[in-house]
Amino acid sequence: MRKTLLVAVFALIGATAWAQSGSGFGVKAGLSYNKNGDLISSVGDGGQDIIEGAEGKAGFHFGFWGKLDFPKIYLRPELVYSKTKSSYDVDGESQDYDISKLDLPVLLGYKLIGPLHVFAGPAFQYTLKNDLGDLQVEDVKNDFTVGLNAGVGVNLGKVGLDVRYERGFSENEAEFIDNNITTVSGRVDSRPSQVIFALSLKL
Repeated sequence: MRKTLLVAVFALIGATAWAQSGSGFGVKAGLSYNKNGDLISSVGDGGQDIIEGAEGKAGFHFGFWGKLDFPKIYLRPELVYSKTKSSYDVDGESQDYDISKLDLPVLLGYKLIGPLHVFAGPAFQYTLKNDLGDLQVEDVKNDFTVGLNAGVGVNLGKVGLDVRYERGFSENEAEFIDNNITTVSGRVDSRPSQVIFALSLKL
């Protein structure tokens, strides 16, 4: 009875892994926890620079993926719309920094055992929009940047679950100004570091 149960378990794992294997494409969506870099501000004409760290908040993403499958490795490019959010204390007021961008991760994966796999690769990013609360934000220094994705995932039939870490390779600053009461100006690092939880479906 015990041997039969073990055979059934291994057969189920093999069938699950096989169902997700092979080249194909699909859709994906998920949530993330984001945190941008430092904000440097000057208050008034004689104010000193103040460096403020970001408070991380939740974001989301959705998009498409494709997969080229090989015996032990795979190549998986993705096209994803991402919305990230962080919060800063600027001149005593909390300001949310929202960024919308297109991500193109190109991931190389390695199959460990059964449905479990690890992956890593560059993520090419294009900034669509960035807003810092009530402050006027200029365009980012570089609309196009490159980051890194790395993570681990599991495939369950046509459904895939993964968790990954994303980080930009270099700073990408955006300038801001507020003239409502006192002149507040400065720059903020628009490069987010984030932990991303994703659900994917093979079509």
